Amino acid sequence: MTAVTMPAMEAAVRVMKDEGVDIAFGCPGAAILPLYKAMEVVGGIEHLIVRHEEGAAHMADAWARTNGRVGVAVATSGPGATNLVTGLYTAFADSIPLVCVTGQAVSGKLHQEAFQAVDIVAVARPVTKWAVQVKEAAQIPWVFREAFRTAREGRPGPVLIDIPLDVGRREIRYDAATDAPLPVRTVAPHPPRVAAALDLLLAAERPLVLAGGGVILAEAAAELRALVEYLRVPFQVTLMGKGVIEDDHELHMGTTGIQTSQRYANASFLEADFVLAVGARFGDRHTGADTGVYRGGRTFVHVDIEPTQLGRVIEPELGVVSDARLFLAALLAQACARADRPRTEAWLTRCRHLKRTLTRREDFDTVPVKAPRVYKEINEAFGEDTYFVTAIGLYQIWGGQHQKAHRPRHYQVCGQAGPLGWEIPAAIGVKKALQGMGRGDTEVVGIVGDYGFQYLVEELAVAVQYAVPYVLILLNNQYLGLIRQASAGYGMNYQVDIHYDELGTDNVAIARAYGCSGRRVVDPADIRPAIEWARKEAVATSRPALVEIMIEREANAPHGQDIDSVREFEPSP
Repeated sequence: MTAVTMPAMEAAVRVMKDEGVDIAFGCPGAAILPLYKAMEVVGGIEHLIVRHEEGAAHMADAWARTNGRVGVAVATSGPGATNLVTGLYTAFADSIPLVCVTGQAVSGKLHQEAFQAVDIVAVARPVTKWAVQVKEAAQIPWVFREAFRTAREGRPGPVLIDIPLDVGRREIRYDAATDAPLPVRTVAPHPPRVAAALDLLLAAERPLVLAGGGVILAEAAAELRALVEYLRVPFQVTLMGKGVIEDDHELHMGTTGIQTSQRYANASFLEADFVLAVGARFGDRHTGADTGVYRGGRTFVHVDIEPTQLGRVIEPELGVVSDARLFLAALLAQACARADRPRTEAWLTRCRHLKRTLTRREDFDTVPVKAPRVYKEINEAFGEDTYFVTAIGLYQIWGGQHQKAHRPRHYQVCGQAGPLGWEIPAAIGVKKALQGMGRGDTEVVGIVGDYGFQYLVEELAVAVQYAVPYVLILLNNQYLGLIRQASAGYGMNYQVDIHYDELGTDNVAIARAYGCSGRRVVDPADIRPAIEWARKEAVATSRPALVEIMIEREANAPHGQDIDSVREFEPSP
């Protein structure tokens, strides 16, 4: 056992590397320079300099969503730290493991309102699993180990470590040979509860399995597929579960909800008499405003790794605390042992009929472009291995309704927090993760609205500087489209129109100013050629390529208050 005296932050970097960190996203500042010096000395961690700390958190978030590891973002004190908060909230809401490290003013000045001194631990505590300020340099190795354990364990999420400048400058004695990652506990299901869940499922006449984002986070796609195919039970996904199994699977009945949903999904859910929800939190855009409509007379079994989720929104007949993969495997094992299956043929026939008949039209040829046509072109242009990122707005709703997803982690959406601007930095994080996985040639596509495009547009400079190519598809209606639609309920159209001059902001010119390529499309016949151009351009330049599509200005997406009253705005096929 040989302890070596070294700067405390060098020990922190060595711990991060041992925890699997090979890239960090951030922006240097005076209070965090000891960590940057340590990264320079120790080496082995690539760093991308962002233009805004929120972008760093979103890059680390999408990086983690792609490879399932713990993302790392770095910021300095004061506004650098507070700029991370939206990213922390986004990761916290969607259960994404992050470790964010912030610099802080020297310890002796924290009570004196020193320059850029803010109690970031208190600010971040509501949107993190753990927020801690290091008081003693000798505790840094343990704090970093505990941060990674906490980020991973149970329901994943973000952790913030705040390090005062004087603490970060100190030296400590550290022995890497005696240090190791802390054990992460797994939560296995209680066998009698698995048996009870199976009893309820087998007794149902019209059962549905509902897979949430927790199934993807648990790497349980194979177990889900094996279960539903063995039992011949139709299944649905939440928005966060989209892609866990391909949308075109014969048992896939889409996504129930009041926005990002399909007509056949809502119809089949309303006819179901039993729901096995695994890794889903019953978000309000899924259930609708009146949970009584959603609850109905259906029997619910709710499985989640986080005990406080059980009964929070929907009180189930049976709640099971478990890792999603372990539960699905145990349920299948018991089902196979019993050699018994539910009688679902009539129900499956009904589900197939609903999926075949309750569709929405996409083949619009009119100018201006109708948004569903854009997603038709996206579905036909890109392969099953393409990674997509999208955030919030009418385009997220249209995407959830029309876009196909084929594989886990390939359709990434900030589901609960919904921060505008997420796509540009998220696409960078996805691409860097794929490069680290030896899959740098895999396509990445960001889909964004015209308002959100400008929220973190400066991160295009990061993509250009570090040669991160991807395709960016921008739907431009020159409106805050979702808020305009919501405003109709108040009988107004007030302060949501961002149109000026002929076509408003020249987003193609903005992209070009950052060194990217771009094209504007006004005719639906030109969408596919523009997408194909962008795919080639991104590869040729190793930079983002933008396709801006001018869509009709006051289009509405299907929307409603409850899952039995979603209003359609376009004629069905």
